[in-house]
Amino acid sequence: MQKSIFTDEYKLLVSLMRAERESRGLSQELVAERLGITSSQLSKWERRERRVDVRELDLYCMAIGIPIRDLIDKWKRSSESQVHDLE
Repeated sequence: MQKSIFTDEYKLLVSLMRAERESRGLSQELVAERLGITSSQLSKWERRERRVDVRELDLYCMAIGIPIRDLIDKWKRSSESQVHDLE
């Protein structure tokens, strides 16, 4: 079984996280400060060098101002459309 940080689904989730942060004009430094972590740690999430757990994802979403359910919904819709594109 492939590690989750290497799956297409996880890559998509992290891409959506970053896109949502950037669409709000928020820097990694500012979001990291809101989370109480270093910008280096946040960068590792966004480069998929470190897996984000559910609690961290929830905190990240709060720090950037998006409900976690909205991000998950976008992720699920995008994942489903990718599957349909492959068929």
